[in-house]
Amino acid sequence: MNRILSILHNFLPVFAFMLLMSAATSAIAQDKDCWADFFEESEYGGKHFLQKGSANLENLKQVNGEDWNQRIHSIKVGPKTKVTVYQCPQFELPLTEIAKKPELMQAWGITEQDVKENSLLIFTGAEQIHDLGDFNFHKKVRSLKVECLD
Repeated sequence: MNRILSILHNFLPVFAFMLLMSAATSAIAQDKDCWADFFEESEYGGKHFLQKGSANLENLKQVNGEDWNQRIHSIKVGPKTKVTVYQCPQFELPLTEIAKKPELMQAWGITEQDVKENSLLIFTGAEQIHDLGDFNFHKKVRSLKVECLD
């Protein structure tokens, strides 16, 4: 019985070390898969900045020392990442002039939700957006969020 306890006593630190290494490796793998690369031109051309991990950029005037306000044209999204881009700074979803005129919106069949949907875009998990112009968002990004997914 003492021999078994001795073996368990000696194995406990090794087991704890293996458990810690497994958790650390998992965290590193998750971080490795959480990123977004933002490009100045379509088809991932021109200057770019890579955001690793979560970030809430309320404005893009000082990103890595440069003004990225209304410059983003294409995006690559990491496998475990959610990216939300906003047309306005500070993640605002403003109502445009048309939204201030409900009778006009009703006549055109436009809802307040339609207006809000035109103010932000959401991309998740390994998406490659070669041209934000396809979403009528060509160089309109003024704030963004990058979130890590499990």
